Amino acid sequence: MIRPAQLAGNEVPWCRYGYYLPQRPSFTLDPVFHAGAYYVQEAGSMFVERIFRQLFEPDTPLRILDLCAAPGGKTTLLSTLAGASGLVVANEVIRQRAGTLVDNVRKWGIGNTLVTNNDPSHFASLRHYFDLVLVDAPCSGEGMFRKTPGTRTEWSEANVKLCAARGRRILGDVWEALRPGGILVYSTCTFNVQENEETVEWLASEYDCEPVDVTADPAWGIVQGEAAGMATFRFFPHRVQSEGFFAAVLRKGDGRVRVQVPKPRKAIFAPLARREGEEAARWVGQPQQMLFQRVGENIHAYYAPQFQAVREISESLSVLCSGVLCGQLFGGKLRPEHSLALFHDVSRRQVPVVELSPDEAVAYLRKADISPVRLQEGINLVTFDGLPLGWIKRIGARSNNMYPKELRIVNL
Repeated sequence: MIRPAQLAGNEVPWCRYGYYLPQRPSFTLDPVFHAGAYYVQEAGSMFVERIFRQLFEPDTPLRILDLCAAPGGKTTLLSTLAGASGLVVANEVIRQRAGTLVDNVRKWGIGNTLVTNNDPSHFASLRHYFDLVLVDAPCSGEGMFRKTPGTRTEWSEANVKLCAARGRRILGDVWEALRPGGILVYSTCTFNVQENEETVEWLASEYDCEPVDVTADPAWGIVQGEAAGMATFRFFPHRVQSEGFFAAVLRKGDGRVRVQVPKPRKAIFAPLARREGEEAARWVGQPQQMLFQRVGENIHAYYAPQFQAVREISESLSVLCSGVLCGQLFGGKLRPEHSLALFHDVSRRQVPVVELSPDEAVAYLRKADISPVRLQEGINLVTFDGLPLGWIKRIGARSNNMYPKELRIVNL
């Protein structure tokens, strides 16, 4: 299990939240991982924070699109950076991968993210809508050859050409969704110039692109360059403690246009009655920041500053999850969903909190029976090291483990 003391002195220099692990732990059996306390990704991908901090002021109410988001590493980081005033739309075109993205977003528990399952071309209907668009394009994966040797057999010149063409199509499809003056980050985990610099040069030749001032400390070993005047960054494994990574940063030309959104297809959200809203609000630590809405039979919570954007996007695209899924109301009482337990601002004043031992925590995550001795009657919030893992309900002399069946740890 990962403990903070293990990470001291192992900071990723370009990301204040990033740490190098001294060894690969067994994530599957680490309750801290299942609580959403950390997410594992390559250090190079965390350079997104360096870009973000240099270009945006803290607490700016941003609309961010992570276009090729699964499995969710950059999404979780952007969610943290955006905070309660911002909104992150995390899109994945492949439905199965989008499901993994949903799981990771809910586990992360910030509550400011929508997961969509759309083709990049669908975002053109949200014209000039986003302040920041990240395109981590599907690529030939040359930067992963060292980490995953099997990927070498999948490489070919034909695949490089295919990936370069696909990256350009994706960029062209999403360009209209970026507002004038907005920032585009284009990245890959490959080395060749066709998918990297030549794609940036193509973009600059086809669209109104402007350079931005983003830098990296020379001591980090990142190779900083340019393509058509746009800043580029290359992470080579022999120079940087990371697998291969490439990123380019540019600004969309600042024309005078207005945001356009398509007409809504149907009404999705409905306000709650007063008592329903009061019942939902008591489960959140700072309910004054939130708007509570009914979506079908479910109650969702959204940060108020971005709810209008949530509504517009939900009425235009295929949304798989949004905000905080709180639960359903039965007899005026909320039956909480798992995602509410993992929400960073879940209230611990409304239900009993039971701290589990390491063995108990793993048993809970396996959806095994838990002794009801320390539980109070009704719903309890179970924690490990103070981190919520989920809900459990005591019914007399027995307990009902409410951990989602599809997320349970299976026998290893």
